[in-house]
Amino acid sequence: MAISALTPPTVSVDAPETRLEFPDNRLLIDLFGELNRNLTHIEDVLDVQLVHQGNQLVVFGEPAIQAKAVEVLNALYARLEQGKEVARGDIDAEIRMGASASGTSNRAGDQMELFQGGRVEIKTRKKLVEPRTVAQKAYVRALFSNELSFGIGPAGTGKTYLAVAVGINMFIGGHVDKIILSRPAVEAGERLGFLPGDMKDKIDPYMQPLYDALGDFLPGNQVAKLIEDKRIEIAPLAFMRGRTLSNAFVVLDEAQNATSMQMKMFLTRLGEGSRMVITGDRSQVDLPRGVTSGLSDAERLLKDVKAISFSYFTSKDVVRHPLVAKIIEAYDGDAPPG
Repeated sequence: MAISALTPPTVSVDAPETRLEFPDNRLLIDLFGELNRNLTHIEDVLDVQLVHQGNQLVVFGEPAIQAKAVEVLNALYARLEQGKEVARGDIDAEIRMGASASGTSNRAGDQMELFQGGRVEIKTRKKLVEPRTVAQKAYVRALFSNELSFGIGPAGTGKTYLAVAVGINMFIGGHVDKIILSRPAVEAGERLGFLPGDMKDKIDPYMQPLYDALGDFLPGNQVAKLIEDKRIEIAPLAFMRGRTLSNAFVVLDEAQNATSMQMKMFLTRLGEGSRMVITGDRSQVDLPRGVTSGLSDAERLLKDVKAISFSYFTSKDVVRHPLVAKIIEAYDGDAPPG
């Protein structure tokens, strides 16, 4: 992996150690992390030993593991040189993906100007969002390139978060006039009618993850104003019936809990100038027994339609706490007997 076009660190190898020398000491504080927690994490995951000596870092371990650690450290240092932060998720992404984490650039329309230097970046009002895995990068490219896209995989893989980020990007860029975010309001133990408050109070708990995503990308007062002006709509799936959604970026989240009829209804709302994204996790269907998931039906019926993209995620794409990926793998590996 390329370290930096401007100031690559000096590397010398004397078995059984590799010595890294970084030219800018000021970046080492962020590279190492508070109380060297970044180095400790790399040591634990890769089974290497990292020793800090001035502006040098000495890597001890098996030769192949040393090479992997050097690759990860160089990639993280390059992020810092570009003015980006190094978070736990960035470290895990570099460890998992290696050189492929940088991806490749592929122009497709005016939005692809965001894909610079081999990295995929989504500009929003509050932050620059960078997909961390190969699957996430391919997914974001698909969202910019297709009018209808599906993102399917386990919780924590960024399906909805990245879709909302792309929607915000296209909205502030003037490519769509509004953003519409929807979820099926599937009752899980409590009936809506028994919940306190008016209809908004009843449905808001189902929509909260979408509000949370918006709050990451836009200032709170701007979110409130756009919702008031109906330029951002957050509504249950049932509210989409009878509408034609034109010049909008539309996201249907938790689509595994839509029935086949609801999914057909939603997909046929697509109007002129709109983009539509459907996200879901086939392992978390909350529909009554015997009711077919609309997400499974749509995948079966539309998988060969060239204008529609399907992006798939696994536990390797989880960007939440590292334990989440291990939990998903454990459940996926626990096949029912018989």
